Amino acid sequence: MTDTPMTYARYLALDTLLDCQHPQSGEGDEMLFIIIHQTKELWLKQIIRELHLAKRQVQADALVPAYKALARVSRIQSVMTQSWDILATMTPSDYSRFRAGLGPSSGFQSDQFRTIEYLLGLKDGGFLKYQEDRPQAQSAMQAALHAPSVWDDTLAAASRAGLSIPQAVLARDVSQPYVPSADVEAAFLTVYREPERYWELYQLAEKLVDLDDAMATWRHKHVLTVERIIGGKRGTGGTAGVSYLQGTLAKRAFPELWSLRTAL
Repeated sequence: MTDTPMTYARYLALDTLLDCQHPQSGEGDEMLFIIIHQTKELWLKQIIRELHLAKRQVQADALVPAYKALARVSRIQSVMTQSWDILATMTPSDYSRFRAGLGPSSGFQSDQFRTIEYLLGLKDGGFLKYQEDRPQAQSAMQAALHAPSVWDDTLAAASRAGLSIPQAVLARDVSQPYVPSADVEAAFLTVYREPERYWELYQLAEKLVDLDDAMATWRHKHVLTVERIIGGKRGTGGTAGVSYLQGTLAKRAFPELWSLRTAL
């Protein structure tokens, strides 16, 4: 223990934090590029914490308390989406001056983003290979890959509440991509047709749609920003760039909550 009063800088470890930016070139816009991506990783860290909290609460049938964590996630997602507008102030000429210094590195390799996808239910074990040099990050991804997702937890809660969720869905291999179920859609149609009876599940479902909505908006803004800066060039991580990103726009973590709207 020390008698030295806590300071703002020490509490936030500012000297360490502000020494974490190491541009590979002398170009001014590279600092912006680094700070935006580091900031996003900090927000991803918080999102992971909130999703784990929400999962524990849903598993305990504490659905109302879970709303807070899920609402916080969707608001963080909004802030992250807005940050693309800041990055878009960087022109193609600005980026081309330091892009070579990135080498094969890419946001495609973000372990925290993939962990969030896994927690939401978008399972794809193929991303684990990008963390072979970071065993702790890979372990966190593996844990999320093999654990029930937020949607799995929600379906289990719906079953406990008396809704007819197929046993095959409840007992599925949660490490595999989720396959939409007509029976699950029918169960949640009941929730949406009788919201007063299933109010907690109804509100939980809408909080989950908020997350899917925000993720889709983030992906769309990502595509526009990348296209604005590099056009149709390949991504630094070896992806097809804009065309790859466009292929992710249709991803939905909670598909039945979208499809049921047509049947209402």
